[in-house]
Amino acid sequence: QVQLVESGGESVQAGGSLRLSCAVSGRTSSNYAMAWFRQTPGKEREFVAGIRGRTDTTYYADFVKGRFTIARDTAKNTVYLQMNSLKPEDSALYYCAARANTGVYTTLAEYNYWGQGTQVTVSS
Repeated sequence: QVQLVESGGESVQAGGSLRLSCAVSGRTSSNYAMAWFRQTPGKEREFVAGIRGRTDTTYYADFVKGRFTIARDTAKNTVYLQMNSLKPEDSALYYCAARANTGVYTTLAEYNYWGQGTQVTVSS
């Protein structure tokens, strides 16, 4: 069983930066594909960024390319999402997700484990 706990969400001005953390327990995160999704009220949860198991290859949704970076610290069993040049439309509840295997996964149904979410609010 894998447990995920997100942290780091807060209110920030447009143009600012935040780093979200996802602490993984129960398994070694390096063998898992990990991802960040986000959701706003009335909308479906959407993929933001992912990192493959073992290779740590990263991939992103087009709307965050060049602004967000996903990374894994194996020693700390933690995955991060560095968010720069934040925009008001980035405001959302951000979720960490995990699944076994090393592929590329961008849909909700492909992930087995989810955290509770951390709120990011970007004001203009």
